[in-house]
Amino acid sequence: MAAAETAYNIHVNGVLHCRVRYSQLLGLHEQIKKEYGNNVVPAFPPKKIFTLTPAEVEQRREQLEKYMQAVRQDPTLGSSELFNSFLRKAQQETQQIPTEEVQLEVHLSKGQKLRVNILTSDQTEDVLEAVAAKLDLPDELVGYFSLFLVQEGADGGYTFVRKLQEFELPYVSVTSLHSPDFHIVLRKSYWDTAYDNDVMDNRVGLNLLYSQTVSDIERGWILVNKDQHRQLKSLQEKGSKKEFIRLAQTLKYYGYIKFDPCVTDFPEKGCHVIVSAGNNELNFHVKLPSEQMKEGSFKVTRMRCWRVTSSQVPVVNGSANPCSSAKCDVKLELAFEYLMSKDRLQWVTITSQQAIMMSICLQAMVDELMVKKSGGSIKKMQKKRLNGALHRSDSNQAVKSPPLLDSPDPTREQVVKLSTKLTSVSLRGISASSSNNDISGNDFHGNFAFEGIGDDDL
Repeated sequence: MAAAETAYNIHVNGVLHCRVRYSQLLGLHEQIKKEYGNNVVPAFPPKKIFTLTPAEVEQRREQLEKYMQAVRQDPTLGSSELFNSFLRKAQQETQQIPTEEVQLEVHLSKGQKLRVNILTSDQTEDVLEAVAAKLDLPDELVGYFSLFLVQEGADGGYTFVRKLQEFELPYVSVTSLHSPDFHIVLRKSYWDTAYDNDVMDNRVGLNLLYSQTVSDIERGWILVNKDQHRQLKSLQEKGSKKEFIRLAQTLKYYGYIKFDPCVTDFPEKGCHVIVSAGNNELNFHVKLPSEQMKEGSFKVTRMRCWRVTSSQVPVVNGSANPCSSAKCDVKLELAFEYLMSKDRLQWVTITSQQAIMMSICLQAMVDELMVKKSGGSIKKMQKKRLNGALHRSDSNQAVKSPPLLDSPDPTREQVVKLSTKLTSVSLRGISASSSNNDISGNDFHGNFAFEGIGDDDL
């Protein structure tokens, strides 16, 4: 098969995002070169005159994978409008959703639903601003909130799939899943509770934060004893929203995101665990094989690095999991290297379909810490984001070698930390679909997966 006929399926969290050809990727490369110069752009796999052999097809797939990883990791290229608009356009074309006016349903906390008039081609930032405008949320507070893709369970609980990124079109992302279980939810996107004050100074911000807090308490994410429950109920009846939030801030797990039950190898392999992210930590509620329950926390300031890896496992009983392809499911793992004591680093692994969401939470916490450490503020950070020019030099330091933690052995090879922008790029050939191809040897792992396909598969 000629090289020009080869196409690649790009998956986000195991769900098809878009389909691109080599020539399209080459065109993107040429645009990036023109915009940013030869010295910034990574090497691109060369054209071939003759038909590629299967070995050469696989080699090209690996080269394209490395190229996309390198582009996404670069703080300038990875956050560029050029790169992100390419992915958005490809997503819309692949899903064959024409540009037209539609109503998009966005869920708020406590079950409220908001319908906004948007274009199918509106990116995440456009949709977020449309939601804010409908709610009358002022511009300076828009950056305190984000849109999340969630899956609603039969019990009414939410599984957070991911924070919607700038490289996708929210309407296309949720529509292409073809399931009423998936929703887009508006939720605060910061971790430091000090920023609650900014939000509560505005009536709309206060109502959003109050509803989210009530919802988190009702679903059991925030722990409340009987006395605290009585106090909260009294404040609710009085309509004292700020006082309600102030009391909630003192409770365990306030501001945390709770993940679905999963498996960890800490303190021993095969332990069932409930992971929560918040307060600059990952909290573990572990059930040991002996049935004993243990709780512990891992602070991001003691994490030397982390990575998400993906592997493919056979589908069991024809699973209709959205993270499955025709023959296999994607298994995701988050692993982080933790400073257990002064001179002892240890890897801890979590096997969870929400591994990418966990890594995004970790990166966001690190970003906030870095901004605070440099004397900045979330307002400045969000203003830059809204202007489409978020400069990630500080967080890039956190990505490559976090100054929050000095490695006890500086000669150790640095493992690249994941970026909020894109947790991973990986390309997989269809022939490898039944194998267990862990990609942990790469510098960048997980989120995007590429499958090489031919014209017959299109």
